[in-house]
Amino acid sequence: MKRDYFISVAMAVYNGEKYIKEQLESILMQLDVQDEVIISDDGSTDKTLEIIDALHDKRIKIIKGPQNGVKQNFAQAISHCKGKYIFLSDQDDVWEKSKVEKVLEIFEEKKCDCITHNCDVVNSNLSEIWIESFFDYRKSKSGILSNIYKNKYLGCCMAFKKEMVPFILPIPNEIEMHDQWIGLICEKYGTSVFLDEKLIHYRRHDRNVSQMKHYPLLKMIRNRLVLVKAFIKK
Repeated sequence: MKRDYFISVAMAVYNGEKYIKEQLESILMQLDVQDEVIISDDGSTDKTLEIIDALHDKRIKIIKGPQNGVKQNFAQAISHCKGKYIFLSDQDDVWEKSKVEKVLEIFEEKKCDCITHNCDVVNSNLSEIWIESFFDYRKSKSGILSNIYKNKYLGCCMAFKKEMVPFILPIPNEIEMHDQWIGLICEKYGTSVFLDEKLIHYRRHDRNVSQMKHYPLLKMIRNRLVLVKAFIKK
């Protein structure tokens, strides 16, 4: 059944030529003609923009990134999204064919403001599954205190209502992770659902911006104090 609204995909890119085509193709195939993909490019010097242009898809809109790190690059993309629901996307994963449909079904069923779905973690060429379930690996669940203590939000698996944007933006530059901020803000001002269906293949390789390892204890404590301060002020 055709939707009477459109959705936005907010993607932050920087020198993503190796995987961007495969990622975009996995997204575009499940979008309607009225949907949009907002790509904030943070000054790529490789063939990223050429590859995107070669797709010749009018749903893709490229904007100039702020060149101030991945958090602000995502904030830039989000600020240009006009859809009822905003899906976050990295430049190097692969979406399952049913991702958009299933996430939209949960939005309508649960009447929630933010959804984080599960994923598997794969190697660079998708030939090997390193982690079967990110949720099991991180013991993912909703809850403000739980996600301040240990972040279970994963940006590439998140979508939220456009009504959340005024609360989410601006994203404080001093915090560590944009996805943790978005998830916590959506819990503070709305409702959040964790969907235990693996709807993307989360690709890990030598150019990943995010890390899957713990910081030293003092840095972890500092990051949490900075986050809590910004969260309370919001």
